[in-house]
Amino acid sequence: MAEDLVLGTLVKRYKRFFVDVCLESGESVTAHCPNTGRMTSCIGEGWKVALSRSTNPKRRLAYTMEYIHNGSTWIGVNTHHANRIVASALAAGQITEVSGWGDWRREVRVGEHRLDFMSERDDQRHYLEVKMVTLLGSDGWVQFPDTVSQRAQAHVGLLTDLAQQADTQATMFFLVHRGDGAGFRPAEEIDAKYAQGLRLAAQSGVQVLAYDTQVSASGTVFGKSIPIVL
Repeated sequence: MAEDLVLGTLVKRYKRFFVDVCLESGESVTAHCPNTGRMTSCIGEGWKVALSRSTNPKRRLAYTMEYIHNGSTWIGVNTHHANRIVASALAAGQITEVSGWGDWRREVRVGEHRLDFMSERDDQRHYLEVKMVTLLGSDGWVQFPDTVSQRAQAHVGLLTDLAQQADTQATMFFLVHRGDGAGFRPAEEIDAKYAQGLRLAAQSGVQVLAYDTQVSASGTVFGKSIPIVL
């Protein structure tokens, strides 16, 4: 996913949705921050950032923060890109563990929830839920989530239930949007309930996958499977 981006330096983030940036041209702008979480380990004042610019005259803020550089690696911070990246990878057969499935439908309702993808073949269904990972722990492993997430807990519980059905398979897919992690593990210290739920899901037949990406100031390239410790 290549983009035409504008570089600058982060001045500050505030009210979750806003960042002030000094562009390389010297102009100061306020940009939209599309990641409403804590962004632990993936944001810092004085860090280099890459912004996209909208041509929509109705937008309140023309710029959106897409990537940030921590001094050693670029980090993708726009959570809205995760499903598009995974959709492209699924269509291209780049996720080998599920490459035998056909077309993947997006945003599929299951009970009170929506899961990101679903494919059907030979009277079988396969559900796949995507989570974007940006948190780097002190042990050098990327982790999810970066805050207690009841929504994520509900999704992993739903996948666990679906995996019990004879005609259904389920995959929990973690898309790592930074290039400096040794592998993936759930963030037990932050959300113990989610970590326990993910382990139960794996024991119950849910396939757990984590893939990295190559992130640069010009965009994101889908990468390869990385080690997982549950």
